[in-house]
Amino acid sequence: MPPRRAVTGRSQEPRQRFAEELRLLRAQKGDSLRQLGEILGWDSSLFGKMEKAQTLGSPEVVQALDQHYGTRGLLLTLWELAAGDPTQFKERYRRYMSLEAEAVSMWHYAVSVLPGLLQAEGYARNLLSAGGVRGEDLTRQVEARIGRRTLLDGEDAPRFRSILSEAVLRTPLKDAGQWRRQLEQLVADANRPNVTVHVLPFSSGLHGLDSTAVMFLRLLDGRAVTYTENAHRGELIEDSGAVERLQRAYDAMRDLALSPAESQKFVKQLLEEVPCDPST
Repeated sequence: MPPRRAVTGRSQEPRQRFAEELRLLRAQKGDSLRQLGEILGWDSSLFGKMEKAQTLGSPEVVQALDQHYGTRGLLLTLWELAAGDPTQFKERYRRYMSLEAEAVSMWHYAVSVLPGLLQAEGYARNLLSAGGVRGEDLTRQVEARIGRRTLLDGEDAPRFRSILSEAVLRTPLKDAGQWRRQLEQLVADANRPNVTVHVLPFSSGLHGLDSTAVMFLRLLDGRAVTYTENAHRGELIEDSGAVERLQRAYDAMRDLALSPAESQKFVKQLLEEVPCDPST
């Protein structure tokens, strides 16, 4: 069978096609992002991120857009195709990703690797390669991961706090140049007004999250949800009692971490230890 011929000239990649349709419908209706947010009751930044294909949003948001634009389920159909696209994030991440796009603040603990939002391209590529990702799939996943960093950009970006176990920073990349660039980016990220970075030194001893990488999201409605992860699986926790227990463990661990200023100094000292590229 010959390959399908493009008729409309528009993207045949599901996620991009969904974003294109959102931009076109809003332009036809003459709404600004702010007006759209006021009418539908979600933060306007969410719709901006959806139109840039940075997030898909939740089914509830898409159903509201379908009703607003009178598209009779078309947008929800496109959303389902985009959410099922194998080139995008695995199933267990999709619900989390939709919530992350709506978060007003996020706080995180890293056990062994940097969180995706703080990863430079070289670090992301090495990490995904170590997990067995290859070829075009590797390129797509690196682009998707680096694209998520835009969540931290702009005046309406959520506040993000990350506590890094010292083990994260004591596990360098084999390429000294790439490792230097990662540490430099970490220093730059820590200087963003909406980003706070702590280092949890080995000397802090044992704590309640020793083996658990965890991300907390504070949502627009005031709820908090948690995503826990290890090398083999992730779990989204929305039960308020379970989230509260994890929050208490996080708060106790945060009390053991270095201050942001001390943490900056720690990372800069590591940076000084990385061999310089002789070609620079």
